[in-house]
Amino acid sequence: MKFNWLAIPVVSCTAPSSAFTIAPQIGAHSAVFAPSQSRLYYANPRASVVNVTEVEVKSKQESATNKQKNEDLYTPMRLPLNWMTWDVVADQLVDSFGYTKQEVEKYTDLDSDKESLLKLYKDMTLARGFENACNQQYMQGKIKGFMHLDNGQESIPAFVSYAIKEDDRKYSYYREHCHALASGVDPGAIMAELCMKEGGTCKGAGGSMHIFDKQRYFQGGWALVAEQLPYSAGAAKSILLDRALGLSDNEKIEKQNAHLLQNDDRISVVFIGDGGSQNGRMAEILNAASKDNLPLLIVNIDNGRAINTFTDDVAKNRYVYQAGKHYGVPGIYVDGANAVDVAKAGKAAADYVRNGNGPAILQVHTYRFMGHSPADPEHERGRKDEKMWARAEQDPISWFEEKYRGTMFTEEELKEARKEVMAKVKDAVKFADKSPMPPLELASKLEYPDPVDTDYNTRSAPEFAEVVNARTISPGQMAAIQEHISELRQKAKQGEISICEAMNLAIHEEMLRDPTTTIHAEDLQAGSSYGIPSMTQQTYGKIRAADEIIDEGHFIGKAIGEAMNGYRPIVELMNCNFGIYGMAEISSAGNTFLQTGGQYNMPLTIMGAGGTSPDQALGAEHSQPLHAYIMGIPGLKIGTAATPDAAYGLAKSMIRDNGPCFLIAPVKLMKETKGVLDLGKCMPLKSAVIHRASDQSVKEGKAVTVLTYLHGVKESLNAIPAIKDEGYDIDIVELRCLKPMDIDTIRESLSRTNKLVILDESTRSGGVGATISASVSEELFDLLDAPIKRLSMDDTPVPYASSMELAVVKRGEDLIEGVVDVASGKY
Repeated sequence: MKFNWLAIPVVSCTAPSSAFTIAPQIGAHSAVFAPSQSRLYYANPRASVVNVTEVEVKSKQESATNKQKNEDLYTPMRLPLNWMTWDVVADQLVDSFGYTKQEVEKYTDLDSDKESLLKLYKDMTLARGFENACNQQYMQGKIKGFMHLDNGQESIPAFVSYAIKEDDRKYSYYREHCHALASGVDPGAIMAELCMKEGGTCKGAGGSMHIFDKQRYFQGGWALVAEQLPYSAGAAKSILLDRALGLSDNEKIEKQNAHLLQNDDRISVVFIGDGGSQNGRMAEILNAASKDNLPLLIVNIDNGRAINTFTDDVAKNRYVYQAGKHYGVPGIYVDGANAVDVAKAGKAAADYVRNGNGPAILQVHTYRFMGHSPADPEHERGRKDEKMWARAEQDPISWFEEKYRGTMFTEEELKEARKEVMAKVKDAVKFADKSPMPPLELASKLEYPDPVDTDYNTRSAPEFAEVVNARTISPGQMAAIQEHISELRQKAKQGEISICEAMNLAIHEEMLRDPTTTIHAEDLQAGSSYGIPSMTQQTYGKIRAADEIIDEGHFIGKAIGEAMNGYRPIVELMNCNFGIYGMAEISSAGNTFLQTGGQYNMPLTIMGAGGTSPDQALGAEHSQPLHAYIMGIPGLKIGTAATPDAAYGLAKSMIRDNGPCFLIAPVKLMKETKGVLDLGKCMPLKSAVIHRASDQSVKEGKAVTVLTYLHGVKESLNAIPAIKDEGYDIDIVELRCLKPMDIDTIRESLSRTNKLVILDESTRSGGVGATISASVSEELFDLLDAPIKRLSMDDTPVPYASSMELAVVKRGEDLIEGVVDVASGKY
């Protein structure tokens, strides 16, 4: 294949006001670049710009003629940035980042720093050699599943090694091997992880797309496109929390009462590809990072492909570095073929963030030499030809060698560097080969960070709690919150506290007990819809109690980033159905402990009002059974609270738990249901409570077990008189934990009644009742004297009109009929 570098004639040469000049001048023309309008044409791969104005092709006929004449020549669909000299990059730093020319000049010290240049070269060749070895291991069947290689983009890990520090938080996507290498993660451990070995970074539980190293703050490796964006924002927020609270990490990466003060220049760095940068999470993270002045550097790896699709075919904004303009976030655009310029510009951008100026964007224009994955058919337009061309013309390693061979380095020095690097790659492969497979039982051990029978009452509060509270909560604020707590406790003693007040009391007690506890919610300052986060921002400030934009996925994601960095975030959803927006993040929260090999706990508590009550009149979207949707997400503990004591005790336990928990309270009973609390006490997270039928009804075989939760508890209690009028009675098993399920309490009741009715607040297909029924049939079948009766919501969406809702949502009347049918043998 020949590569077409022939210049195309210009029609006009009008420079828009946003353009900036490129030096030097070419002939009589002053070269101008305006990313929003320009197209560049070249005479050869290393040439300067010949002309740079967006042109109209003269005619389709002329284009067709030219194509026919040059059918053996290749013109890349996305032209390279060979014109981009350091002067162009420097101008961007001055114009967009506010650097002086003298400040920018300091970054050129790298040009003559032989040791640092050699390190860049080694980092690039290590990345290339490692990925080639990964490809070989994949072809030999040692690496399985999905794998995504980074060949051609080695200037990125070189920049990371040069400009990013070990204690900076690093978040990447599924093509992260080289980012981990550059962050100091052991090559052998990475290779072993890819080969599913116990010696891997995550003990073989993560794989190619999930590399983590807690000691080096390499925090993923995330497979859902763009999900890492809010996580990285949460990690950046955790740095601000450390500074505000006066905390830092000890050697075990646990919070300690120690100021970093002026020495704290940590930042969070997130890598995002071409396709991912078009995701809506990008706008949200720019908004959040700008609003909170987060120390966040967004690195856009711009290889012109979303998987294999040409980015321009699906996206309007190719120039991601400009995406922050509306938010006051500066960006810089650099040529990924020039690793030295990427390192210099990247360090300048990182330093801008380190110096407290807020977020920034670094867009690196690269070409990926490999397909999306080794199994990729690459059928998309132009991909195969582009790959061949890029290997020949846009290799950052070749560019480096051509530039510095004979000037800065001898061929022997470069050869010795390659030899040193390849030895590391070979050692990594050997280590992976020798490492054993993880034991079978490891999977179950990594389900939850805390055992299901944990007694949270024995868990100690941080030693620094009192000191941190004293320096972050004013005397006036402390007096106000203590008065509020006293009022709630008095209500609790009198049996007058509501479910939402009980949750609010639990939150305040835990936020005072542990200052690393934070909270996120919409309308938080006003107390949200039910007062669950009431007075949190007024007491703990915006740093710990954050009002959020109306996108649950965004602030659940930020909470995940906080949870990975030593904090205990609470997310209040107002209405739990809104959590549908955050299903990707909820799923990843459940996966994190396992897929990091147990390195990262996930102390995240999500709570809110949910369920579907009779006569709810909220319509289909507000009546969806989110609790059923999330039942299938591994790693979650899911609780329901039909009473204030359950809401209080479960909330306290979940906030102290080291894994992700979800607490749902009945939307129609939040303020109506009142009760007494066992103050100061946590409740087990694998619990159910029996409201017992009379011994006489059990003896006569006229008792039935009813399993229910949320609004079903009230419906069942209210149905007891009518059921007794029919000559029967019920054991009501209130399921306070849907997962893990308290099968022992269910067994206890069934051993008395031998009959079961499930009053379910989810759909018949795929609902909670279906899961309970299957579990009872599998584990307690011998205790049943009759088939299980399920009273579930129909699979029809819940209508608004009460006349239609009667056909969908089950209630007390249905329970009375179901109990009589089962107890009398009619069913």
